[in-house]
Amino acid sequence: MTWSPARRAAAWGVHALTASSAPAGVAAILATIDGNSRTAFLWMAYTIAIDGVDGTLARAVRVKDVLPFVDGARLDDIVDYFTYVIVPMVFVVVTGMVPAPVALPIVAAVCLASGYGFAQTAAKTADHYFTGFPSYWNLVVFYLWALGWAPWANAALLLVLVVLVFVPVRYVYPSRTPTLRPLTVGLGVVWSAALVWALLQPHPPRDVVAASLAYPIYYFALSLWLQRR
Repeated sequence: MTWSPARRAAAWGVHALTASSAPAGVAAILATIDGNSRTAFLWMAYTIAIDGVDGTLARAVRVKDVLPFVDGARLDDIVDYFTYVIVPMVFVVVTGMVPAPVALPIVAAVCLASGYGFAQTAAKTADHYFTGFPSYWNLVVFYLWALGWAPWANAALLLVLVVLVFVPVRYVYPSRTPTLRPLTVGLGVVWSAALVWALLQPHPPRDVVAASLAYPIYYFALSLWLQRR
C-alpha cells in the first residue's frame, strides 16, 4: 500500500516526538548538575508526558504500517530506559539522596534490575499489563526529593523496589489496561497536573505532594486487586 506524504510525515513526527525525550533527559541531567532540581524534574515531567501520549498517537497514525522498517517499540524502550532509569539515578547520586558509601551499589542495582525488567519477554503482556515493578524511578525519586526522606530511608525504599522488579506481579498499564481505564486515566491527568503545579512553585508544597500519593496508592491497589482476581 502506498501512503500519502502527509501520513508518512505524521508517522515520522510520532517517532520524532518519542525520540525528543532523549535530549530532554540530557537537559534534566544538566539541570541536576547545575543544582536546579525543579528544572530537572520539569524536564522529567516532559518525558513522562511524551511517553503517555506517543503510543496512542502511533496507533492513531498506524506507524507500524506506514514505516514498517522502523521499530517504534524498540525506540520507546531505549528512550524510556534512559529517561526513567538513568536520568533519575544520576539525580540520586549528584544530589546525595542516598548515603555516599552505598550510592554506586544502589544505582547499579536499579540499573541492572531495570535492564532485566525492560528486556524480559513478558515486560508488557498481551492483555496490557507490566510484569514486575515497571521502573517508575523518576516518580519515586521525585517523591523522595519532595518529601525530604532521610538518605538511609531512601536507600531502603529503592532496594525494596529493585526486588519488586523481579516479583511477577502484573501492574496496570494506565493507558491500555481495560479495567477502570477511564477512571485511571482521569485520575492520572488530575494527579499529573497537581505535580506539575507543585513543581512550578518556589518550594513544592509538602501537603500537596503528600496528598498526591493517593494516586500511586490507587495504582498499586488496583494492580494487586487485578493480580488476585
